[in-house]
Amino acid sequence: MLNPVRTVVYGGWLAAEVVRGALRIGADVVTPGLRMSPAIVALPLHCETDLEISTMASSITITPGTITVGIAPRTGESPPTLYVHALYGQDRDEVVADLRDMERRLLVMTRGRQRSDRAMEVEPS
Repeated sequence: MLNPVRTVVYGGWLAAEVVRGALRIGADVVTPGLRMSPAIVALPLHCETDLEISTMASSITITPGTITVGIAPRTGESPPTLYVHALYGQDRDEVVADLRDMERRLLVMTRGRQRSDRAMEVEPS
């Protein structure tokens, strides 16, 4: 069951990310020369439940500058994977690191800190 306090904390963080993304894109639009470098990255997930996966995909999509373009379900040993389009994808490792931070925060909301830390210890393959 979701903890209401952790849900509010995640919602507040996500709202701040939406504002930050909107400001970044707005600044890029009104200044000369585009700094955008679009890329699509694959993100194997630590998320396991439908709630976690759909919340992660939705969180990415409502954040300006990113959108979930596809979801591959778990198959055998392969974890569920999101395919994410990022407007600022010149450094793919940075894009993945930012998405991992979002996923970690989401798992804290759904599982609590200890269980989410254990889940994030092993990188999905």
